[in-house]
Amino acid sequence: MAKVYAVTNQKGGVGKTTTSVNLAASLAATKRKILLIDLDPQGNATMGCGIDKASLEYSVYDVLVAGRSVADTVVVAPECGFMVLPANQDLTAAEVELLNEIGREFRLREALAPILGDYDYILIDCPPSLNMLTINALAGSGAVIIPMQCEYYALEGLSALINTINRVKQLINPKLEIEGILRTMFDGRNSLTNQVTDELRRHFGEKLYSTVIPRNVRLAEAPSHGLPILFYDKQSKGSLAYLALAGEMLRRAGKTDSHGDVKEDEQLGQIHG
Repeated sequence: MAKVYAVTNQKGGVGKTTTSVNLAASLAATKRKILLIDLDPQGNATMGCGIDKASLEYSVYDVLVAGRSVADTVVVAPECGFMVLPANQDLTAAEVELLNEIGREFRLREALAPILGDYDYILIDCPPSLNMLTINALAGSGAVIIPMQCEYYALEGLSALINTINRVKQLINPKLEIEGILRTMFDGRNSLTNQVTDELRRHFGEKLYSTVIPRNVRLAEAPSHGLPILFYDKQSKGSLAYLALAGEMLRRAGKTDSHGDVKEDEQLGQIHG
């Protein structure tokens, strides 16, 4: 049964899509079956996986609004080793069209139910706002991954997001938990970065991933080539960081390897090489 994670933060530009795409690729490299859902009308996760959003015949819009099955809508991410439920600007209309629908908050959860047994992990790249799409993601997930920069305003935004998650947990999805908080665009030489890290550790303890994602030029370049960083520059700091994050997630989940005799640390070591 798949573990479903919403990758979300109401603040834009914090690395949600970068994390969604590269974590999907890193988990897939450990022989897990991965589905990445692009729930952002900008379709950046779709494009970052090498899929042309302009030429899509069907997208997540058709799943949410027209009731099309996920299994019939997913496409293969070329060269990446995982599946994608893609998005484009059609998704902008979904929120308006769902306004008067009964059970609109649960459309994604209901759509995912038949395919949960087909994957090990499902990652949902959320839009940078609290709208019906984000609510659908939170209603359909078991846990939330929160990417954030170590900046003062990011802490204020995080507080609002935690309140939203708690509200959704209370009213819609009692199983929803915070999986982890991920520090992105990390620069340990910056004193503010260290202060924010101390605050996060004090408030969230083990929920704070020990893995950090550094500022990395190669990581920023990869989307323009339609590739996760693992396939663009395997030895870059960004690639190694997301592989480390995948390993940390698997250890947290208490995964014993069910895909052979190689444990995840050894698998990740082989990928590094």
